Amino acid sequence: MEGEAWRRWAGYAVASAYDLVHDREYWAIRNSAALIDVSPLFKYLITGPDAVRLLDRVVTRDVTKCKIHQVMYTPWCDPTGKVLDDGTISRLDEQTFRMTSADPNLRWLHDNAVGLQVSIEEISDSTAALSLQGPTSRDILVELAGPVIRALKFFHLTDATIGGVPVTISRTGYTGDLGYEIWARSADAERLWDALIAGGTPYGIVPAGIWALDIARIEAGLLMIEVDYVSARHALIEGQKSSPFELNLGWTVSPTKGAFIGKRALMAEKERGPAWQFVGLEVDWESLEGLYAEVGLPPRLPTIAWRTSVPVSVDGRQVGYATSGCWSPLLKKYLALAHVESAHAKPGTRVTATPFFNPERKRA
Repeated sequence: MEGEAWRRWAGYAVASAYDLVHDREYWAIRNSAALIDVSPLFKYLITGPDAVRLLDRVVTRDVTKCKIHQVMYTPWCDPTGKVLDDGTISRLDEQTFRMTSADPNLRWLHDNAVGLQVSIEEISDSTAALSLQGPTSRDILVELAGPVIRALKFFHLTDATIGGVPVTISRTGYTGDLGYEIWARSADAERLWDALIAGGTPYGIVPAGIWALDIARIEAGLLMIEVDYVSARHALIEGQKSSPFELNLGWTVSPTKGAFIGKRALMAEKERGPAWQFVGLEVDWESLEGLYAEVGLPPRLPTIAWRTSVPVSVDGRQVGYATSGCWSPLLKKYLALAHVESAHAKPGTRVTATPFFNPERKRA
């Protein structure tokens, strides 16, 4: 590691950047391909005749509609409809699912599985996950895993072999770009990494750290737990909690499926409308430049995405708060993600719809 820029993530040490700065890693995400180690995600294998019933009970999506080899993104809530966590559910076969999350959820899953014929196994340490993101990621995987990758649809998965390592490849990611996540046994992770780097070198692959990933996910308008929202488990006051409707995730709440945790509160909120909205903000460059000019300085913006609560005001009155932001090297704009009162998120106001960046290649 040239820069030796390390950080903690779920008990692991991960790279903030492999180079001295993260610029090359960010541009690899957008122009070629970046390889990111996301193994610290919490992972659970849920199996048995009642696996669907358990997951359908705890998450807001309708898991009965999840087909074999399909992946669903979903939040899950407490009984008051406030978000506890978010992640993905992958249906590996008729009775087997893999669930990922940012926070530990093993006890919560067990508490809600009482009386069900289901097995819950934590596979966080035994399963590695590598995220291959960027425009050339498909070409790399076709070269290494075969033509089956060309037919892999957005939010679906397939089994394959890379460098002699059995893997599951899902067309998912956290960058808002064309990309894949590759799942394998932890014991095979190093061999898999080396095979991807070797095979991807002709396609411009670059190892990337969290600094580059952070900018990409803000451009894509993607949430980060304990940054853009506080888990209802960790909130110290009620005002820190958020519902899916307040996080721009109302599309994940199924009103037609049976009972699930938080449904009653969420249906009531849908009827009356959420008090807050999660939105995008673009900082006006000329006004920002003017503030610096008043004190005789050129504009100076952080090159690393920031994660802190910053007041958002309209006409001198605070109407919300930004939670993360960055200068977008691609869009040439200063972006922020923010919570604002619903009245200030309506058409004609100064907010911007997310994602800021949404290339056609992501789904094509």
